[in-house]
Amino acid sequence: MTVCMITKNEELNLLEALRGVDFVDEIVVVDSRSSDRTREIAAAFRARGFDGSEVVPRVIERDWPGHVEQKNFAIDQARHDWVLCIDADERVSPELHREIEEALSTDPPTADGFTMPRKTYYLGRWIERSGWYPDRKLRLFRRSCGRWGGTNPHDHVSVEGVVKELKGDLHHYSYHSMADHIRTINFFTDIAAREKFKKRVRFPLLRMLVQPPFKFFKMFVIKQGFREGMVGFIVAVLGALYVFLKYAKLWELQERDWKDAPVP
Repeated sequence: MTVCMITKNEELNLLEALRGVDFVDEIVVVDSRSSDRTREIAAAFRARGFDGSEVVPRVIERDWPGHVEQKNFAIDQARHDWVLCIDADERVSPELHREIEEALSTDPPTADGFTMPRKTYYLGRWIERSGWYPDRKLRLFRRSCGRWGGTNPHDHVSVEGVVKELKGDLHHYSYHSMADHIRTINFFTDIAAREKFKKRVRFPLLRMLVQPPFKFFKMFVIKQGFREGMVGFIVAVLGALYVFLKYAKLWELQERDWKDAPVP
């Protein structure tokens, strides 16, 4: 099995992510020209594979083409058919580790892909509601049957074949602080707005008015974020902010495009 990761300036996260997958046969790290020590950390890491041999990560430097494109490039570099795709801010829990080994120990495995619940650690606690959990992700699959798809930055894997569920959690340490969360929202909403602009999504002002309050209501009430206390309230507010900024930035792009359009 090959672990595939994409990185950019992940020196604070990468080592722990690699330690969580030190049981695999191959590690491929595709780095988007980091300016920190990401590549050096990856290259210096050593793991012990399924057969007991030493595994040295293969680090490939490549310009950033987009989430979907970079992740598909990463799985194309794998030497094994089974791939496990994780991000640098994710950790394979011991329970998930055991399940992965059990799932791949049968010959042949009973499925072509496996989903796993992802649990996020935020502001000093694990978030179990607000729509953030179980947040199932399809990350373990045969690359001959699966590809990354979706719209940047919200990518997902599609597998042609049987998909089963694992129970062990994939731990997610996505934000170091609320400020980090807001920076990430700003970065991702830039990408989302550009993708919607390319697709000529209309009525951004109406969407700004309607969708953010519905997002808050869904996360805080329907998904029971209120049971998380103040942290649940913050998660719901920032979820609504993400939606608002996505369409506000789309409106900005459309306004610039209209003003720059040639006069007939």
